[in-house]
Amino acid sequence: MADPYFFGYGSLVNAATHEFPDTNPARIRGWRRAWRHTDLRQVAFLTVIPDVECEIEGVIAHVPNNDWVALDEREWAYDRLPATQDVTHGLDRTLDVAIYAVPAERHSPVSAAHPILMSYLDVVLQGYLRVFGTAGADRFIETTAGWHTPVLNDRARPRYPRNQTLTADERDFVDDRLARLGASIVAEDG
Repeated sequence: MADPYFFGYGSLVNAATHEFPDTNPARIRGWRRAWRHTDLRQVAFLTVIPDVECEIEGVIAHVPNNDWVALDEREWAYDRLPATQDVTHGLDRTLDVAIYAVPAERHSPVSAAHPILMSYLDVVLQGYLRVFGTAGADRFIETTAGWHTPVLNDRARPRYPRNQTLTADERDFVDDRLARLGASIVAEDG
C-alpha cells in the first residue's frame, strides 16, 4: 500500500504552521495557484485551478496512519483530490498524494470586499523563501493568478490564525514583490 501524502502549495509549505512529518519539496503539473473568493469566507482563498501549461512547486508531507481528520478540518473549505500522477518528488517509494482545491462552483469574483490577508500571504511567502529561496518565492508569484485582489495589511493585528513573525529580510521581500506587482494594499480599519 502506498504511503498517504498531501501536496501543499500555500501555507502548508511553511512547516511552522503544521506538525506533519517528512516534508519534502515537490512539483505538481497541470495546476496553477489562484486567489479566489467564495461564499465560505470573507477573505480571498489561495486555491489551485487546472492549467495544463503550468507546473508549480510545493511540498509533500506524510499523513501518519492515513489519518486525514486534522488536515481535512484545517482545509474544511477545500475538496481533497487525488494527485499522485501529477506530482514529482525525490522520495524513493510509492506515494498516494492528495491536493486540496476549492470546488470550481464555489469560486466568485474577487473584490475589495474580499481581500487577501497580508498575515496569510506573509506565512506563504515565508515558507517559499525558506524551502525554495528567493527564486522559488518569485516562481510562486509568477505561477499564481489573481494578484489584482486587494491585500489587507493586518500585520499589526493578524487575522490569519497560524500567522508567523517574519524576519526583516522576509518582510522586505514581501513588501518589495507586492510593490512590483502594483498590488493594492488596504489599511486595516481601527
